Amino acid sequence: MKWRGRIENYNKVSFRKDLISGIIVGIIAIPLGMAFAISSGVKPEYGIYTTIIAGVLISIFGGSKFQIGGPTGAFIPILLSIVIHYGYENLLIAGFLAGVILTLMGIFKMGFLIQFIPRPVTIGFTAGIAVIIFTGQIVNFLGLQNITKHEDFISNMSEIGLHISTINTYSVITSIICLITVITVIKLFPKVPGSLIGLIFSSLMAYIFFKGEVPTIRSTFGDIPSSIPVFHLIELNFEKIRTLIGPAFVIAMLGGIESLLSAVVADGMSGSRHNSNKELMGQGIANMVIPFFGGIPATGAIARTATNIKSGAISPISGIIHGVIVLIILLLFAPLASQIPLASMAPILMLVAWNMSERKEFIHILKTKSSDSIILILTFLLTIFLNLTTAVEVGLIIAVILFVKRMSELLIVRKVLPDRSRQNQKLMTYMVNENHDCPQISILTIEGSIFFGTANLFEETILKLSYNKPKFLILRFGRVPFIDTTGEAKLASIVKYLRDNDSVVLLTGLQSQPKELLIRTKLYDVIGKQNFFEHSGEAIGHALLNINYNKCLGCKHYAFLECSSLSNSNLLDLKDQKME
Repeated sequence: MKWRGRIENYNKVSFRKDLISGIIVGIIAIPLGMAFAISSGVKPEYGIYTTIIAGVLISIFGGSKFQIGGPTGAFIPILLSIVIHYGYENLLIAGFLAGVILTLMGIFKMGFLIQFIPRPVTIGFTAGIAVIIFTGQIVNFLGLQNITKHEDFISNMSEIGLHISTINTYSVITSIICLITVITVIKLFPKVPGSLIGLIFSSLMAYIFFKGEVPTIRSTFGDIPSSIPVFHLIELNFEKIRTLIGPAFVIAMLGGIESLLSAVVADGMSGSRHNSNKELMGQGIANMVIPFFGGIPATGAIARTATNIKSGAISPISGIIHGVIVLIILLLFAPLASQIPLASMAPILMLVAWNMSERKEFIHILKTKSSDSIILILTFLLTIFLNLTTAVEVGLIIAVILFVKRMSELLIVRKVLPDRSRQNQKLMTYMVNENHDCPQISILTIEGSIFFGTANLFEETILKLSYNKPKFLILRFGRVPFIDTTGEAKLASIVKYLRDNDSVVLLTGLQSQPKELLIRTKLYDVIGKQNFFEHSGEAIGHALLNINYNKCLGCKHYAFLECSSLSNSNLLDLKDQKME
């Protein structure tokens, strides 16, 4: 999607709409940016810097007309873990490397890969992240003191239990005021940014009635600088790249998933169509630039993107305006933002966690009581109690195993014979029985893909059904859309086994992919071009002309129309018929 195409037929009316939506989203983004940064273990201004830079760059270079980029809740547990383990400076390096990975994914057109992540896995880790975010705000909601942040969930919950006696009543009151205000505003005035109103109102109440009693951004992190982000170099070397490439890959994968999911949501709401590879490049460029200004990793923000569309956005210019608005507010109102109580931010993030939890979809998948339910629960629990990387890896592995198992169950190999009472003598399974089965010609219908998960079953079933070593084994491949090298190797083994026992394999209805693979592996030549047929009738006719007629004499199976005459003819007649 070219930039010109994204602002086609743009005019003053369009700009006015983008201006309004950009202002609204910009105002909403400020408290979220600070809250996400604080919860990620860094200073609040770094979240604002991320909102500004990501907002502008993702809108310029991304592949979605309406995408709003910035820090998101999904990143919180990952970034906090990196900050605790490696430190803030190394978080910047990991963010830069993640940007490089995302850019390369876009360049090499790997955007389509995201769609192969099963829904239970994304729902599972999203719900798990929501739980981590929600429980992570209990400390600020209650105003607990002397809390040490840990990487793992259980240790953080233990910290809360150990320090529950330090609860700050004023913080609890402030949090409740904010929570009630946000919920009330959202219900009564859906178009008004409830989180901002709740933040301002509860901050005013705390300042007027509990001044000095509730921890604020200033008392905890210092004043927020009222200046533009300053460029500074990051220390990048091979050793740090080797150490941080793992965390960077996790950031990149989650960022790619989140941004493309957001773009899909935007497409559904607006009727537009995003370019997934260009979107990954836009996300990558933004994340490569952000660290040089102290910002944390960013991605597409689903809630802010949806708000952008609902507010009437026309083009990516609304995203650029949103970033500019955040910068203006930073320059003008940073001292006031420093007075915001941490207790006022806790309910906002709790509501973010609640909204991102995908609870309805979670329950829906659980109710299916299927293998997807197992994947969902496992991914969910591993995200909470171990980490996102392990959760996604295990979820994907189990999903692949279960998929292969399901696919293997779909492979069907059936022995068939023509039903002479039906039109065109259709080949049917029910025609085969102990007294009606040609000893010299076996016809097998294969349905389904033959790949590493089904190859053994394919080979075992074929050999079992051709135990009598017929003169001709006809394999009907018309319903085999795909075969991999494992399946090809098993087919080659079947051909060799039967050939060693003086049997000939005939293949019919071969589709394009299997045929191309057999040609590339030379198995096509081994079987012989003359043994491939377009239709089963042609293969049957070929086999009937080349069977051992001596074995037909006295045969009472009558599997084919010709069998009656073949069984009762003398040898001379059979030879004459063959010559004809």
